[in-house]
Amino acid sequence: MDGQTEGKNPKRYLCMGLLAHVDAGKTTLTEQLLFQGGAIRKAGSVDDGTAQTDWLEVERRRGISVRAASSRIAYGDAVLNLIDTPGHADFAGEVERSLGALDAAVLLLSAVDGVQAQTRLIWQAVRKLRLPAVIFLNKIDRAGSRCAGVLAQLERELPGSRFIPLQSVSGEGTGQAAVSSFAWEEETLREDLFLSLSDCDPKMEEAFLKEEQPSPARLLESLRRLTAGRQVTPVLFGSAKLGVGCRELLEALVRLIPSAAGDPNGPLSGLVYKVEHDPVMGKAAHIRLFSGRLKNRDEVPVQGRETAGKITQIRRRMGEKAMDTGEFSAGDIGVAYGLSSIRTGDVIGELPLDRRCSIAVPLLQVQVYPEKEEELPALVSALGELSDEDPLLDLLWLPEERELHLKITGVIQLEVLEEMIRQRFGLSVTFSRPTVIYKETPAARGVGYESYTWPKPCWAQVELTIEPLPRGSGVVFESAIKEKQIFYRYQNHIRTSVFQNLKQGVYGWEVTDAKITLTGGSHHTIHTHPLDFFVATPVALLDGLTKCGSILLEPMLSVEMTAPEEVLGRVLGDILAMRGEFETPVIAEGRFTLKARLPAAESIDYPITFRSLTSGKGLYYSSFDGYQECPLELGKTCPRRGVDPLDRPKWILWARHAIQG
Repeated sequence: MDGQTEGKNPKRYLCMGLLAHVDAGKTTLTEQLLFQGGAIRKAGSVDDGTAQTDWLEVERRRGISVRAASSRIAYGDAVLNLIDTPGHADFAGEVERSLGALDAAVLLLSAVDGVQAQTRLIWQAVRKLRLPAVIFLNKIDRAGSRCAGVLAQLERELPGSRFIPLQSVSGEGTGQAAVSSFAWEEETLREDLFLSLSDCDPKMEEAFLKEEQPSPARLLESLRRLTAGRQVTPVLFGSAKLGVGCRELLEALVRLIPSAAGDPNGPLSGLVYKVEHDPVMGKAAHIRLFSGRLKNRDEVPVQGRETAGKITQIRRRMGEKAMDTGEFSAGDIGVAYGLSSIRTGDVIGELPLDRRCSIAVPLLQVQVYPEKEEELPALVSALGELSDEDPLLDLLWLPEERELHLKITGVIQLEVLEEMIRQRFGLSVTFSRPTVIYKETPAARGVGYESYTWPKPCWAQVELTIEPLPRGSGVVFESAIKEKQIFYRYQNHIRTSVFQNLKQGVYGWEVTDAKITLTGGSHHTIHTHPLDFFVATPVALLDGLTKCGSILLEPMLSVEMTAPEEVLGRVLGDILAMRGEFETPVIAEGRFTLKARLPAAESIDYPITFRSLTSGKGLYYSSFDGYQECPLELGKTCPRRGVDPLDRPKWILWARHAIQG
């Protein structure tokens, strides 16, 4: 197959995500795929700042990807939309948002480093979303490349699929590294492929037992079907830096991956997986359509809201460049302008579409300060724009206190944010020291009640029963009463208010792992105003939470460390001092690998200590590992922001706009 000019009506679209741990070579591979597919004349370089998909100034200066970026290749009978995602854990939110747009994942691993903690996290998300995947073992030219060892590691550490190598490698670990043609074409590899497929495909098993020799076309058909069904994961090899194996990867994607698109003439269904702000065009919504079609001047329906506005222009992005198209249809990706109220994660159309998967959890919060007090309004606007693009920042603006708070996933993200705010908005900012985000959960069952019937006209009575749930359950809301007691539209107001007000519990932290049931209350057909339940519900909720009592929860990290054996004793002592737990270390060739579980609050600065302790020779990776109970004296409470609903008179006056908070 060869690259070709994209026609008006390609047979099919494929949306592929390039996913990996940091420094695996995703952006370099993207450049090679674009070059091999004929989309660009010369492959760009991360080091030189010429990569198509790393076009932000901060990316070019630092040599890392911080935002997901789209590019496009017409190859064979398909048009491939490639989404190059960041590898650094601080920017995992970009990966999380991109996953929902994909037909399949290309998971890169370094043939030197093998499976990393971030690899496992991404693999879990890929399996949860039921996405087919292809593995590309990169850097086979590097000294220390160990393709056979990494293949064995894949089988041990990434459950749920059979990994089948499709090539052999020669010259591994040298600048002369090369890969063979595909296993179904290569006579010396065909028998092993046949044997592997017979373990998963009853038709192949039957042929194997009958000692038949299936044709290459039949082997390919079986491999395609098993890949689409996620029973097997093909593994390819190469060196993105040298361009080795990149064309073979491109061809394998087109041959093996089916499109998930529906009918272009069917009902509208799509996902907004990314939002940007264009200085001239305004808000830009990157939309993956699964069904239907969008055109200029179309009204865009959004689930949960009537409309996000009317499209003024549709473009196709290629890194920093864009071209007008006027429309796009099922299977494709387009960038729509003019949708002023659109948000990342919005579902377009009315069809059910659940493509959510959480792999990024902000564990830290910071306060943001402008360098000049008079620049505070501009900073509020700038951070609002950035929070539109990255909802995990979860901007909190407290106008009475004149405070700005952000949630972050790591300190590298802070450095990048500072640069982006300066370059994009011309504002200089500083941040407070990051502090850990705790949560809280009910200690026991309790009932909260509020009767808001004065001063007239008003009437809203609410009874909420609150119960603790197991760790990791989140919040569940149910109603146990009928419409005759409280109209269903008012019950929806209660539900909305409950979730809004769970952001601050007894200790000032977000409440989680709780079941909240509407068990009583009433409305009045004459006196009830629709907003009355927004006044009464927070009082009933905080009343109930106070009666339940609260348990403080602290975030935990799963940590994996590798370093020279001589520092092991010091590291074990550090873990115990941080109230951590660890598994038995694995020692080989003078180095140890250690898995531990640490409180985030105690270990926030430990990566710096570890780097110093190992003279930069150690590897340290951490990922969120849930919340666990924390003694109040070892944790931290958070001052209540705004008016406290338990100060009932003041709350009612504030809620009725009689006073300011």
